[in-house]
Amino acid sequence: MARIVIGLYRPFVQTSRALMLDAIRSHHATLRVEQLVTERAPILMEAEDGTFLEVFELADGAGANIAEHKAVKKIRKRLEELCEIAPLISLQEAEAAWPSFKPVDGVL
Repeated sequence: MARIVIGLYRPFVQTSRALMLDAIRSHHATLRVEQLVTERAPILMEAEDGTFLEVFELADGAGANIAEHKAVKKIRKRLEELCEIAPLISLQEAEAAWPSFKPVDGVL
């Protein structure tokens, strides 16, 4: 069964916006090339604290071994050099009944 996933990326102070967005673009492109995501359109959003939220649909069966996939390990290593991979609960917006985020267009 396919699953909707939310990845949260909180850039380190020294990480430029352009570099962060490029890494997120590469992350999704890698998942697509490796056929780990469906054709459902991904969404990229930004929280008030600058954390980016990448929402995408994992392909059926992709979740079980995605962390061990060679190409995914490589792009996740790059992400970890640029940002904190944060839990959803760490966002102030997560405390609201109807959280909202700024859309980030033209990246994914």
